[in-house]
Amino acid sequence: MTQIFLSQAVIHSLKPMTRLLVSLLVCLLAQAKASPVKLIFDTDMGNDVDDLMALCMIHSLQKRGACDLLAVTITKDHPQAAAFVDAVNTFYGYPDTPIGVVRNGAGREPGTFNLLADEKNPDGSLRYPHDLKGGADAPEAVGLIKEILSGQPDASVVIVQVGFFTNLARLLDDPEAKALAARKVKLLSLMAGAFQTVRFDTRHLEYNVKLDVPAAQKLAREWPTPVVWSGYEIGVAAAFPHVVIEQDLDYLPHHPLKEAYFLYSPPPHDRPTWDPTALLYALMPDRHYFDLSPPGTVTVESDAATLFRPSKDGQGRHRFLIMSTAQSTRVREAIVQLCVEPPQAPKK
Repeated sequence: MTQIFLSQAVIHSLKPMTRLLVSLLVCLLAQAKASPVKLIFDTDMGNDVDDLMALCMIHSLQKRGACDLLAVTITKDHPQAAAFVDAVNTFYGYPDTPIGVVRNGAGREPGTFNLLADEKNPDGSLRYPHDLKGGADAPEAVGLIKEILSGQPDASVVIVQVGFFTNLARLLDDPEAKALAARKVKLLSLMAGAFQTVRFDTRHLEYNVKLDVPAAQKLAREWPTPVVWSGYEIGVAAAFPHVVIEQDLDYLPHHPLKEAYFLYSPPPHDRPTWDPTALLYALMPDRHYFDLSPPGTVTVESDAATLFRPSKDGQGRHRFLIMSTAQSTRVREAIVQLCVEPPQAPKK
């Protein structure tokens, strides 16, 4: 929201008509709200519960009017991933959110919590209602992204990729789709790589990159818009407090985040917030939750290492997130509050 500060002395020194116009302008600006961020969320739902944290956050922010979820695309090639995403979207009151899936993707195992899509109540009804039965009934992700982008204003869409690089790398194989991305996407926010972490004197080989290295290499070379990378070290430094899962989601008999967290890695485990940090920056870049590296270029090496080189002229398209200890406290609390916010009441 725009803020203007004018002293009463300044206002009264103006001519009457000018004073009226200024007062009207101030009132209009005070009432103005930022347009919701148009968002495509690309996820490997089921491989880690932090993907679900990010989706919960999206819906909490969507309820507030802070974002508009245009589509969820999935890089995990298992039919239950799409069904579970649809169940979560329905749980939060957005059952018609478009969902696209990868075909012949890299990760095909079931996952530990996507099975919740099939859980039943004692009366035989679905615990988490949804109407998408599986990935076979969903459109292919690249075609869906292309369709969504074609209907949006230029430089208006944010893409948050928190899974493998498969879908977006394949989009680059289509010249028309690549041109659309260059026109329509203003930012790509990735949870991938590692930039300030040293383990055993080597760079950390981050999971999302390792699962499809050729796709990661292609995207790092060819993606045509600004890219911000949320590295491995960021999510580790703002781990989600397990006590929140144990105590703060009991406002309903069943909550998908609580049940998924227990299935994935039961408390007292504090799960790193890798995916939520990429989302938080993408939707709230001006809140000073993070700092940014200088502009540069990320290269993905054959072993999945991510190497950042700052640009000499300051024109590089890539940056990575930097987070101080003080910032990590704010980031963790923002993620917690958005994750535990109740879903919107069913529409009558």
